[in-house]
Amino acid sequence: MVRRGQVSPSPTLHDFAAGESGRGPSIPTDEANNPRAGQWDGRRMSKRMIADYKTFIVTDGEGVRNSLYVSGCPFHCVDCFNSSIWDFQAGHEYTQRLEDKIIDDLRAPWVQGITFLGGEPLLNTPVLVPLARRIREEFGSAKDIWCWTGYTWEELMRPGETPDKLELLHLIDILVDGRYIKSQHDSLLQFRGSKNQRILDVPASFAAGGPVIWSRLHDQERDIPEIYLKDRMAGEDSHSSS
Repeated sequence: MVRRGQVSPSPTLHDFAAGESGRGPSIPTDEANNPRAGQWDGRRMSKRMIADYKTFIVTDGEGVRNSLYVSGCPFHCVDCFNSSIWDFQAGHEYTQRLEDKIIDDLRAPWVQGITFLGGEPLLNTPVLVPLARRIREEFGSAKDIWCWTGYTWEELMRPGETPDKLELLHLIDILVDGRYIKSQHDSLLQFRGSKNQRILDVPASFAAGGPVIWSRLHDQERDIPEIYLKDRMAGEDSHSSS
């Protein structure tokens, strides 16, 4: 079971692509690991383990969704919410029975789609590529696929990146990209934890040859503190004139 809000340990973090530019917003960061292109290969690293599967969720993307949490992540973001599943051996094995349940659960007409989270989904392609293909075969574009990743779009497009990552990308609709960076945390962001992260329209990004922000992005406004400040100033003025 995923435990949200757990404070992660303090691992030794590295920039394995030191000197490389153009890796996306706030990359490299000293609050997570930064891989070289192709350094991490999900075809070798994935143990086909699942941390959790949840149905009828409204916090993991647009609409009512089902969410699959895969195990294993080497980014090790500082204060990661899901540090308990950094280990690729965490959780339980992905089975055909679970896959069939995922497909059956998607048949509910009120379910908009499925979300892949982790852990790192793009390092669990042995599970998620076949599953995403089956979803497309069963539902076409009637059900959408969202995916969270610690990679940025720019990192995924680097020459030398493993082809399985691109294979999965071509099967999903929306990508929430980038490490969680604690120093950029903002609780008002829609579906993200830190300001560097983006919600990307994947088909539009491929068509444009670069990252395209999801058209329905809607972050909350920080108007409450401003209202409070105005009220406080009005109160101070009233007190000084009495």
